[in-house]
Amino acid sequence: VIPCVNKLRQFYGQGIPGVDLGKLAGKLIVVEGADGSGRSTQIVRLVRWLEASGHATVQVGLKRSTLVSEELDQAKSGNILSRTTLSLFYATDFADQLENIILPALKAGFMVLADRYIYTLMVRDIVRGMDEKWLKNLYGMALVPDAVFYLNVSASELVQRTFAKNQALDYWESGMDLGLSRNMFDSFLKYQALVEKQFRKLQSTYRFTILDAHR
Repeated sequence: VIPCVNKLRQFYGQGIPGVDLGKLAGKLIVVEGADGSGRSTQIVRLVRWLEASGHATVQVGLKRSTLVSEELDQAKSGNILSRTTLSLFYATDFADQLENIILPALKAGFMVLADRYIYTLMVRDIVRGMDEKWLKNLYGMALVPDAVFYLNVSASELVQRTFAKNQALDYWESGMDLGLSRNMFDSFLKYQALVEKQFRKLQSTYRFTILDAHR
């Protein structure tokens, strides 16, 4: 059973001009969590279940915009982006998908599955010292989902899963740009612990469901 937390369609802030919220007949379901938390696995299972039940589905996620995804990957590979540039890059990626994929799909009655949403973007930016009020205003364009699940996994478990899958740690997912530690392993543990802390703080505002994903 999928709990519906959003009975009336609304944006978090100013939204997208000209959108008739009353015509968005589909549902927006968000699965949040760090790399290695099991997001992709659970979304695949959820898609299979929904489609077997007769629902059409669409999937979105970070860095999937046709507008800037390739440029964002190229920019991140240099490991020199400022926190503001990184933030606005991801915001552009999200806005493009919102306007051109999410809203049209909901209008057509699709079930939209988001592999992460604005919460990950906000948490990452807050950990990097960005102003929370500024971020909430930036993401006021976002539609309030029907349900949001955060798959919570400890940093020590995440690092084991990441090594098992990739045999390496990612520069940005380890927070190496923050100067937490010169050692990437230690930096990863510290960064992911900060991310988890911020997710729990945001939960009091956005009321998403936190699930223990250690299994």
